[in-house]
Amino acid sequence: MKQLSMRKRLSITSLFLSLILALTLVIGCTNELAPTSELSGKLPIFHAGSLTIPFKQMSQEFNQLYPNVEILHEGAGSQTTIRKVTELHKECGVIGSADYTVIPQLMFPEYADWYIIFATNQMCIAYTDQSQFADEINRDNWYEILQRDEVKYGRSDPDQDPCGYRTLMVWQLAEAHYSSSGLYDKLYEADGDLERPKSVDLIALLESGDLDYAFEYSSVAAQHNLNYVTLPPEINLANEEFKDFYATAQVEISGKKPGETIIKKGKPIVYGVTIPSNFLHQELAIAWVDFLLSDEGKAIMEANGQPPVIPAVTNDKSRLPDELKKYITD
Repeated sequence: MKQLSMRKRLSITSLFLSLILALTLVIGCTNELAPTSELSGKLPIFHAGSLTIPFKQMSQEFNQLYPNVEILHEGAGSQTTIRKVTELHKECGVIGSADYTVIPQLMFPEYADWYIIFATNQMCIAYTDQSQFADEINRDNWYEILQRDEVKYGRSDPDQDPCGYRTLMVWQLAEAHYSSSGLYDKLYEADGDLERPKSVDLIALLESGDLDYAFEYSSVAAQHNLNYVTLPPEINLANEEFKDFYATAQVEISGKKPGETIIKKGKPIVYGVTIPSNFLHQELAIAWVDFLLSDEGKAIMEANGQPPVIPAVTNDKSRLPDELKKYITD
């Protein structure tokens, strides 16, 4: 048998070493994604209804790393979600709010002292092919169509759900934007206006035909395969350029204690997350929020129509768990 030439032997050796190096790199990358410790136990997560789908996807992926963590999801309006902790004293590991500002307003300082801003959204008007005037409605005439006889539209409760008070803000801004005097009162006092605790409660009513239109986040409409009207940036509460105009709208909602109220002013829609300070298994909650803020977590939010805030923002970096500080820039 002929011997291999020196050049061929070197070529084969180089190829072998390259394969070993590539395998080492793959193993190294895999180890970075692997959990550094074995976690187990129950992790209750209370979140806004509009976070239901992305958070459940997040937990499915999280359980690939930590299969012994039992994650319990509860969706509700953001204020209701927080009051489960502050008033009903239910055990909760992670709070996900559609409006980060209600975290300090309702939880500080007794139940939390930090929050992280992690995602955005925008308001829209959802509908189905069976909705009245579905073939006519658009961003320029929606407010006229909603005032037509027998048209029914829905919104969520502003005392329970940020989407509820944001809907009222959209109406106020629309009155100025379209120069339609008295529009807010006309929409608010109409017979066709229906209210439910949280915005996702309106989806079944749309699908059954009991509602023609519902004020939703665009992510929720897209996730449920609904048609929706994309509102002008001047009123959709999604554009930083119009933050001063947004601030001209305001809504009074129930406050921290019975009889107290909070004035909410219009601003771009931003989601917040925190970990209640009285949760006993902080390591479980920190690991989950760590995953939420990771590249994989951000990809899940993006894919669900809720663009992540990059880099994430916090009220006080010094108060964050050390594991989460890497996502915040000074």
